[in-house]
Amino acid sequence: MLNKEKTRVAVLYGGRSAEHEVSLVSATNVIMNVDRALFDVIPIGIDREGSWFLGDDVFKQELTSQEPMLRLHRDQDRMLFNPELIGKSSPMMIPPTSLLTRNNRLFDVIFPVIHGPLCEDGTVQGLLELADVPYVGCNVLASAIGMDKDVSKRLVQHAGIHVPHFLVIRAGEWQQNNAQSMAKIAAEFTYPIFVKPVNTGSSVGVSKVNKPEDLQNAIHLAFQYDTRIIIEQGIDAIEIEVAVLESLDDANNPFASVPGEIRPSATHGFYSYASKYLDENGAELIIPAPISDEVKEKVMETAKQIFTILNCEGMARVDFLLDRHTHCIYFNEVNSLPGFTQISMYPKLMAASGKQYTQLLTHLIELAVKRHDKKTQLIRHFMKENS
Repeated sequence: MLNKEKTRVAVLYGGRSAEHEVSLVSATNVIMNVDRALFDVIPIGIDREGSWFLGDDVFKQELTSQEPMLRLHRDQDRMLFNPELIGKSSPMMIPPTSLLTRNNRLFDVIFPVIHGPLCEDGTVQGLLELADVPYVGCNVLASAIGMDKDVSKRLVQHAGIHVPHFLVIRAGEWQQNNAQSMAKIAAEFTYPIFVKPVNTGSSVGVSKVNKPEDLQNAIHLAFQYDTRIIIEQGIDAIEIEVAVLESLDDANNPFASVPGEIRPSATHGFYSYASKYLDENGAELIIPAPISDEVKEKVMETAKQIFTILNCEGMARVDFLLDRHTHCIYFNEVNSLPGFTQISMYPKLMAASGKQYTQLLTHLIELAVKRHDKKTQLIRHFMKENS
């Protein structure tokens, strides 16, 4: 359990990815729902260049007719970290002395609410590990694997779980001989197919391709976001999502929520970035998913299995495709730092399964502190045996 004295939670928002704006919405909701009887909140924004700035606590703002929303103040007096100073004589991070805690830190634990590359792909998590700071969510390895659609699919497939047929193309390979790649796609896939950057979230750079003449444009779009892309066989399927939460008791298995279904509108054709965040009628979220009890149990158990296979910690949302004809369950992807907006599936699924928003946030923060406490007990240097 956490100490009786209030724990200071730094909520990270913004970031250097294309999902910067989504993060502002997610983090606003986290800050508004944190249990203030247990925690004080220190908002910290990361701009698109990677500098960190002290933000304002939207919970304490005067209520207006508009919904509260985080903003990123690029004020020199608020700057906490400047990556441009790495390797130079100037200090990279100077927290205001007045804000330092009893342990001479600005905060006690970090809650990253940042999405996409350079945010939830293990990069920020690695920085926090080096700084010896407790943080919410998956570790470095699981974060990196979760963002990498190629590696995560291969690991899950190796464990005997179905994944749609896929092909990875590297930028150099495409530039050298795109005709060979096009021929391979024609030989191995039938339309529709999906073209995705390997390392993005929120469907950024993703295209559903229904005919061959649209394929090259989709490939060019995906390569704008990553140096590897993935070609994936389209399946006539129901999109199913499950929220998974690590237990505070090491003896217990992870907790899996009831499954939910995503029904994208006909306008979008698939669960695209626009249908998720720009169009309020872009998709219908159905909780619980209208599937049989047998399929429901299978999906929940598979989600927990994948959580363990990929070495996830804290939380993850596991996405599946349920074939409408064969009822085969396919792993689609895992999100190691899912959205926390009002319409995001992870908190909605947890709420439908008995974990309300504030209770869920407390659980995640407690997990972060517990994991860090356990790690501090590990031996980090070589101990020479007595001869």
